[in-house]
Amino acid sequence: MYPDLQKEISAFERRTPKSAEAHKKNLKRIPLGVASNYRAYDPWPIFVKEASGSKFRDLDGNEYIDHNLTFGALMAGHCHPAVMKAVEKRLSTGTMFGMPHDMEWELAEEICNRFPVEMCRFGNSGTEVTMHAIRLARAATGRDKIVKFEGAYHGLHDSALVSVKPHAPDYGDINAPTSVPGGLGVPKAALENVKIATFNSLATVERRFKENTGQIAAIILEPILMNVGLCMPQPGFLQGLRDIATKNGALLIFDEVKTGAKLCWGGASEYFGVMPDMICLAKSIGGGLPLAAFGTHKSVMDLISQHKVFHGGTYNTNPVSMAAGLATFRHVLTRENYAHVEKLSKKLADGYRKIIAKVGLQAYIAQAGANGALMLYPKEIVNYRDWTTIDVDLWRHYWFGMVNRGVMAQPYWWDEQWTISVQHTEADIDKHLAAFDDIAASLAKAQQERAIPEPAAVAH
Repeated sequence: MYPDLQKEISAFERRTPKSAEAHKKNLKRIPLGVASNYRAYDPWPIFVKEASGSKFRDLDGNEYIDHNLTFGALMAGHCHPAVMKAVEKRLSTGTMFGMPHDMEWELAEEICNRFPVEMCRFGNSGTEVTMHAIRLARAATGRDKIVKFEGAYHGLHDSALVSVKPHAPDYGDINAPTSVPGGLGVPKAALENVKIATFNSLATVERRFKENTGQIAAIILEPILMNVGLCMPQPGFLQGLRDIATKNGALLIFDEVKTGAKLCWGGASEYFGVMPDMICLAKSIGGGLPLAAFGTHKSVMDLISQHKVFHGGTYNTNPVSMAAGLATFRHVLTRENYAHVEKLSKKLADGYRKIIAKVGLQAYIAQAGANGALMLYPKEIVNYRDWTTIDVDLWRHYWFGMVNRGVMAQPYWWDEQWTISVQHTEADIDKHLAAFDDIAASLAKAQQERAIPEPAAVAH
């Protein structure tokens, strides 16, 4: 462990004793002491007391500029006034109905007018809607298999928990990756039906279709691979997938749980100019409440209308969440706010790049829409295996250093990214950059102790 990393961890421990105490208590009743595995890290996670706007405070009273924003689910920021007003009104008129109401049509209109879909259905999480989208694609094509990309995260159902974070040598040849379970309990049948390709390699996708002629129902991907920091699609990659899917009678599913609200007004299809057959939305469309949706052509959705595919959910279109969603689409995810976020995003990315150049840090900034990340690599990564060469201790030095200076630059874990909310200000960005400037030289110095190997060659 780098000496400066140990200093930052020691400072973290001194700053957060109440979080340590709370975590110790939680461990007695809750596995890992947290409600989701992603929230657990050493020495202990920060416990939050309250949040507002672009900031939150922990149990010890420390204030942080928040770029975690619930793993990117809060482009609205904390307690956005328009969302809170809509939610408060609904709390006195019924929190659950289990019956239809007018907000269903209103929010469906918002989604279908913004994204390239004709009909949609609702859920409560990204896991739910990617699960339903895959099932619908299988029903529409009469095929069982799907193609997903190594390192991609699409939720917690069996078809998604394949090759999420596989390790060598289990993952096999980069030009024909092995399907690796994401943990115990994933059935062998799931592995057989989920074929793995390499992001940014059309050749590996073509190979899967040739090996499984007439058996692949869909290609599912995040248009920007976001389980590895930020991995951008290379020119022609998304259009190539569109062409392969069309040629083989398969559906192209854009998992826009992260990109749908945060990339630009019309999501990835507007940003990249490539039209999928189906999209999945969640996270930031709810403005802080659980809300998700999946949409596609009417011809595919008719399988639900004809009772050939079942979709249900007690909490679907919960009126409180729907009110929050409507307020988010109408008052948060506006073209004016996208322009504001884009301006701050550019300021942050440009500031990082100047500091990186000044101290000689081997790194680059990946940025798209509200998301970005400090990528601690000598050159741009193009797939999951490139990402695995990360110097974890160097990244931890960065994260703890930033947190100790009042900036949660991203969620803990080196596969995450920052989010800029509509409530962040230029002053927030200035403080963020000042914190990075304060630790960047020590990062550059530590980095000299480790040489990063060249990434594996892959067919494109």
